[in-house]
Amino acid sequence: MKNTAADRVLANPKFHHLVSTRNRYAFVMTLLVVIIYFGYILLVAFDKPFLAQKLGAGWVTSLGIPLGLGVIVLTILITAFYVHIANTQFDAMAAEVLEEAGE
Repeated sequence: MKNTAADRVLANPKFHHLVSTRNRYAFVMTLLVVIIYFGYILLVAFDKPFLAQKLGAGWVTSLGIPLGLGVIVLTILITAFYVHIANTQFDAMAAEVLEEAGE
């Protein structure tokens, strides 16, 4: 049996730790985005009077507009956080695995 770099990477426990950590982060971030989006959609569907409240006396803008923008901003922030973690922690872990594999 050949002992290729791919075999050494797949046999490395650090690789399995990297994969499980990355998958856990991806799942949590995805769950957060889904909760935020569906929470907003459920508000639109079931509590229109709440979203229709004006922000202040004489204002035209309702509460739904800043909440909708908040959904977009939170999604961007969650994505930026994941990218930061991926570019720092996950890349360092991957480099360590590749170094141990002789690549």
